[in-house]
Amino acid sequence: MKFADLGLSDELLKSVSTAGYDEPTAIQAQAIPSVLMMRDLIGIAQTGTGKTASFVLPMIDILAHGRRRARMPRSLILEPTRELAAQVAENFENYGSNHDLKMALLIGGVQMGDQVKALDEGVDVLIATPGRLMDLFERGKILLTGCDLLVIDEADRMLDMGFIPDIEHICTKLPTNRQTLLFSATMPPPIKKLADKFLSNPKTIEVSRAASTNKDIEQFKIRTSARAKRDVLRKLLVEDNVSTAIVFANRKTTVRDLNKSLQRDGFKTGEIHGDMDQSSRLAELALFKEGKINILCASDVAARGLDVKGVSHVFNYDTPWHPDDYVHRVGRTGRAGAKGRAFTFVTAEDAEAISNVEKLTGNEIPVFDLAESEGQGEEREEKRERKPRAEKPKREAKPRREREPRPESREREPKPDESRESEPKREVRERAPRSESRKEPAPRRDRRDHREEPSKPGEWNGPIPEFLGFSAG
Repeated sequence: MKFADLGLSDELLKSVSTAGYDEPTAIQAQAIPSVLMMRDLIGIAQTGTGKTASFVLPMIDILAHGRRRARMPRSLILEPTRELAAQVAENFENYGSNHDLKMALLIGGVQMGDQVKALDEGVDVLIATPGRLMDLFERGKILLTGCDLLVIDEADRMLDMGFIPDIEHICTKLPTNRQTLLFSATMPPPIKKLADKFLSNPKTIEVSRAASTNKDIEQFKIRTSARAKRDVLRKLLVEDNVSTAIVFANRKTTVRDLNKSLQRDGFKTGEIHGDMDQSSRLAELALFKEGKINILCASDVAARGLDVKGVSHVFNYDTPWHPDDYVHRVGRTGRAGAKGRAFTFVTAEDAEAISNVEKLTGNEIPVFDLAESEGQGEEREEKRERKPRAEKPKREAKPRREREPRPESREREPKPDESRESEPKREVRERAPRSESRKEPAPRRDRRDHREEPSKPGEWNGPIPEFLGFSAG
């Protein structure tokens, strides 16, 4: 089947052929005719199967007729991350080169003024992340009453990031009679509930079983320890014919530390994670796509939908906490019919996580044996630890020999000191009886006993002045 058999316009077919595509993928062949017929659609397919083009291409033909109005976009595409939104915008620019369509990109990390200006001029396609769209909507900068086509892309990722309440709120602001397309790699119950609530009699297209992985990807798990992970990664990067690779970690700090470590070892690496601003992320992705760096250390920000051609390997430096993330991580390689390899490092603490991944995908991941290389790495670490222990006694032995004659001079000198030290001892002994004599309570008690008895009532009991002792004569 060719793209010409799907009912696309001649201008659009020309753009597709210019991009180098002739035959549609399975999901494109099934989804494009249904979208052109204005039907609601649920598309379930693994990453790397061309889901983006399956809604971008028919949307361009649908939006080719009609006019745009200020602050009232004609269509809306919701993406979970900035990178995915930017990638969809890039596809619209490439495929819509022969059409007069205006597009706006609403994402965080970018000044809001330019985005509001684009909305004021009127747009046909609005590509947004839920957070920024809600922000502009609450400020009264955008109206959604004229939006007749809604696309919810990577719906399962939206669920993981907590965007489902925002999506439900956005859907209530859209016209009731609209066309809604929902695409996801997995179909958990909350996403099914969302589809039942906001889609009208949708057609479901399931190219492959939900949460399955690409058959063109060789998958392995490597049992190792947390301490030996870096040595195992370096060995594979050198020996496994790696041309370009993405190394995924669960924590942002791990991504940063791993990037610095690999750079010290001479690898051309970069990093991308959630703490980076938008311009830095795009700059790193550009370097990776241009081939100036061939290894990208990433958090799950880069796990969804990023389409980088020629990624030969994916390394899960950490076993993903959520099983769905495994499907998306591995999907960065083996795209568009290419072959790829994926390695997952599994420690003793990851037993439950890898078990959940295998339950989700329905396949047991084979073990890649690296026992020999790990043993060598452990021996090297032991040798490094033993060296400083052997050096310490040698350094301490030298000064002990030099200090041997010093005690003789010290033995002669302490004689006057000893006499001085003995003097205070004698003083202590002499003072001891004085302190005992001072502590005699007997005389004090006697004085109290010999005191005069109290005077009788009415008599003078105070001191008697001396002048009263003299008579007047």
